[in-house]
Amino acid sequence: MFPLEAKEIIEALANGINPETGEILPAQSNFNSPQVIRALFAATKALESAVKLAERNDSLPSNAGRSWSEIEDKELIASFDAGAPVKKIATKHGRILGAIASRLVRLGRIKDRAEARLGVQPTNAPDLSRPDASVR
Repeated sequence: MFPLEAKEIIEALANGINPETGEILPAQSNFNSPQVIRALFAATKALESAVKLAERNDSLPSNAGRSWSEIEDKELIASFDAGAPVKKIATKHGRILGAIASRLVRLGRIKDRAEARLGVQPTNAPDLSRPDASVR
């Protein structure tokens, strides 16, 4: 069961409605106890957070939060040095714009993340294609 489904069921119960039939619960039902109703509303709020987190994760690009490989660094540098827009680079790498900007700073291609949004051209930086060059 998905968090959104669970939230809808618990919300119905908290409002005194049978989630399967849509009928009002009997007055003597355990779900009409004030303590139970408060607990159900608390559970609904907790599930709301889970739903929002799931929606956020679903909206993130495929590589968001993943480690960068050496190959991906080289591809990033090549695209950036060729003048590709940062938004296009982010889409190609399955990353958010902020991740691309941060990586370009770490790789020495720009000095500040804001430069990526402004479309700044690459600066002179170490050549990572050399075997002795590396980035942490």
